[in-house]
Amino acid sequence: QVQVVESGGGLVQAGGSLRLSCAASGSIFSINVMGWYRQAAGKQRELVATITRGGRTRYADSVKGRFTISRDNATNTGYLQMNSLKPEDTAVYYCHADIQRLQFETNEFRYWGQGTQVTVSS
Repeated sequence: QVQVVESGGGLVQAGGSLRLSCAASGSIFSINVMGWYRQAAGKQRELVATITRGGRTRYADSVKGRFTISRDNATNTGYLQMNSLKPEDTAVYYCHADIQRLQFETNEFRYWGQGTQVTVSS
């Protein structure tokens, strides 16, 4: 059994910062890609950033230069540092982890967290 839990959301003024955490636990052999998506009210879920186990990152154009994704492979934890926040960053942020559960199980499974609300006031 695997759990993915986000934390760190909240209310912040425009221009402020927040740091989101994503902790994966349970039956985990390794985690390949970890990523963050967000969904604003009335909109589709969109990619924010992803990071591979080796540290290769990818960002949505809307957050480049403001957000930084990172991870700690030793603790199976991912992070999203969000700086210079804008009201349009307001959304529920979801973390995912692509997990290989057993050493000899080649399939990966994508697990999602429950989401954490980020609200940026103008």
